[in-house]
Amino acid sequence: MNTPMLSLRALPIGSTPHTDPAEAVRKVLAYFPDLPAWPQLPQRSFRENMLVQVSEGFPGVVVDAEEQKIYVDTRRDLTEGLERLYRAYLEGDLDFAAMSEGYAAGFHRFLQEVAALPQPPLAVKGQMVGPVCWGMMVTDLRGRPILYDEVLADALVKHLAMKAAWQERELRKVCPDVVLFLDDPYVAAVGSAYVALRREQVRALLEEVLSAIRGIKGVHCCANADWSLLLESSVDVLSLDAYGYAESLALYPEEVHAFLERGGKIAWGIVPTSKEAWKETAESLVERLHTAMGLLVRKGVPFEKIVAASLITPSCGTGMLSPDLAERIFSLTAEVSSEMRRRYGG
Repeated sequence: MNTPMLSLRALPIGSTPHTDPAEAVRKVLAYFPDLPAWPQLPQRSFRENMLVQVSEGFPGVVVDAEEQKIYVDTRRDLTEGLERLYRAYLEGDLDFAAMSEGYAAGFHRFLQEVAALPQPPLAVKGQMVGPVCWGMMVTDLRGRPILYDEVLADALVKHLAMKAAWQERELRKVCPDVVLFLDDPYVAAVGSAYVALRREQVRALLEEVLSAIRGIKGVHCCANADWSLLLESSVDVLSLDAYGYAESLALYPEEVHAFLERGGKIAWGIVPTSKEAWKETAESLVERLHTAMGLLVRKGVPFEKIVAASLITPSCGTGMLSPDLAERIFSLTAEVSSEMRRRYGG
């Protein structure tokens, strides 16, 4: 991917509030024509919840759409399911990891619409839940996170690695350049009393899934994290809620500088995904973005390097918002990108 070409382009996070896949794809392509993402549609179906969306094929998984619960039934004999999963993983059988239309209607519609464009976008974006979040939020019947089960923890990273590789393969059929993100807010809980995982364990979990991605790999974390964990990983794009947590990124100037030096990019989530979006304007958000960047500049990170490696995004997904508010957020993101490119090129 050519950094100058993509500098300061608008990039969506993923989820939208629409229930009609065709409408969702139209909106994404209208506001993010250069770097569109396939839309996740959690209000369409519980199966499009980010936890459930990647669950097909996992041993013992139970999706209770009526109660809106997902869990792994460890009372079952999971041997056969685990054997199927590991066989697919070892044989590189990515079709085993396919997301069906019932779980990802936006994905399948997106492939159709992008394939029909006169020419492909600069790149297309995919996304899926990360291993820490999935492993902590999906539990057994006792409410114990499956990440704390040694067998299931190993299975889940291989399961998600195949899901990532399958998704990237399918997106590459309609556009040669693919950006694939892991959405993992639980990275922010590492080191807290809520997550009994060591930093090294979290990095290993992320890296095993990221290693399945051939193209540009990103991680989105919409909370206050230890950013050095991600900046020092194999991630190519760091996506953060810069509207709320820009100050926390500035605590790691040396790591940010090294990340940019090796070609890393920062996706600044400067557009709030809340009712605050009605109060903000493109001008106020451009000013806020400059303030966020300035925190790093004052600590020695060159402004030119930051700008050249920046993308503009909403602070998080819009899946549980109203369509009107989501469209406001999309519009602001596009406007901020346009104004920044007017000022600095890209």
